Amino acid sequence: MLAQTAVAIVGARACSPYGAQVARMLGRELASAGVAVVSGLARGIDGEAHRGALETNGHTVAVLGCGIDRDYPATHATLAQSIGERSLIVSEYEPGVEPAPWRFPARNRIIAGLCAATIVVEARERSGALITADFALEEGREVFAVPGEITSALSAGANALLRLGATPLTAAADVLESLGIEPLTEDDRPTADNPLLDLLPATADELVRTTGLAVGEVIAALAELDVAGLVAEGDGIYRRLA
Repeated sequence: MLAQTAVAIVGARACSPYGAQVARMLGRELASAGVAVVSGLARGIDGEAHRGALETNGHTVAVLGCGIDRDYPATHATLAQSIGERSLIVSEYEPGVEPAPWRFPARNRIIAGLCAATIVVEARERSGALITADFALEEGREVFAVPGEITSALSAGANALLRLGATPLTAAADVLESLGIEPLTEDDRPTADNPLLDLLPATADELVRTTGLAVGEVIAALAELDVAGLVAEGDGIYRRLA
């Protein structure tokens, strides 16, 4: 798995709904294209990037700032279990080592070092995500930043990276192109005649009951439709966009 081309997706813990949506979308699209998605299992952007990757058949790597037997944050215990079962959790610390503030900047150098490129989705002016970006730049790796609202403190760090010469990211295809990886073609994408679209709005559970399909099949189909821009999810309800 670590032999795959890898891309880091990092950003604010207290991210905006928009930032969460973008991180999850990027995680899905990059993992679908065969890229390993690397992040730090933190709340916010990190967690959404991992979740997006897990919605595909691809892989995601979580790099911890504590021992791999520590559930940190505790709210991500289930997410960590899913990553461990499907992909990989790594740490430079021995089992039993508790998380500490100074360990996370050190952890960020591993995230950057594993990856051919780093994406900053949302970041405040002194965000740990900027430390990851600095490590990536020191190693000569490309740094992408998602442009944000100029009035939002959550965008201050990412926008500052853009002023310093980071590559603006408007779609996962921007990253794939820089890595020489072919994005999904139109023939690979789900079409607007997918029968699930006629059943929306609905939750994934409702679609499972209505269609009789397996949970995994429904989730995978919804993820593909989301990536294609045909549906959007909010509060667990999927709605048709096209």
